[in-house]
Amino acid sequence: MIVPAHCKEVGYASSKPLGDRVYFLSRYLIHETGGGFEVLAVQAGEGDGGMMRPVRKTRVLAREGEVAVHPEPVNLFNRADLVLRAAQSGKRCTIFRGPDEHMTFVLDPAPEALCRIHVYDAAPPYPSLSRTIAALEATGLFGELMIVFDHHVADIAALDADVFPCRASGYARTLDMDRPSPGERIAGCLTARQLAGENYKDRYSFVNICPLDAADSEPFIARCCRSERCGVGTHNGLFGAAVHWGASPKEIADAVVALVAQWGDRA
Repeated sequence: MIVPAHCKEVGYASSKPLGDRVYFLSRYLIHETGGGFEVLAVQAGEGDGGMMRPVRKTRVLAREGEVAVHPEPVNLFNRADLVLRAAQSGKRCTIFRGPDEHMTFVLDPAPEALCRIHVYDAAPPYPSLSRTIAALEATGLFGELMIVFDHHVADIAALDADVFPCRASGYARTLDMDRPSPGERIAGCLTARQLAGENYKDRYSFVNICPLDAADSEPFIARCCRSERCGVGTHNGLFGAAVHWGASPKEIADAVVALVAQWGDRA
């Protein structure tokens, strides 16, 4: 599989106004032919050290009949998304164009080569980790990492419980507003269990809603309300990252980058 690291490595050639010379950063050329496009690897010579340099070597990567053109502009920085789109084109090579008219391509797409990260979150009130990761991914922020995400968002509303964590969830009875009756089931995590234990001496049963404890695949990233559990490492025998319940977008992005780096070191 070839996915250029940046669109600046990809040139577009429909004519030769400067003869057989290419831009010095070009490693690939999308060449317009009579009936479509072909994609070439190109090596520029030194020449006089200017911006346009003589072509030292070329190699055809995909011929006209092997190339598809994606029909609409896409975010070229989201490289994993490009791979997934290219895998659906039915051709060995798919050319993509960005909103700014820059171009790139994917040759011989292999979605199975992407690193798949499992995201564990819970709702209501709002699965902030899952939603933030989806928003960051859409910007292309993780493009260099070549990763995709599987989202696992637990539905707290589906649990058989009498009392729920907090009023932000919209439930009639919540631990932060109501005193549980003896024997009731409380949906909560370690913090809810600690709060009930410190303030109410009756016996209750608990339904664990902690996304970190729900992780059952690796590598993973999960939300947790205990700061002492946050960071990259092993939890219940699985490798992943935990971020705090109120983590900022930057903290989440940093955790993803650290997770991918350390996961790669384990390979």
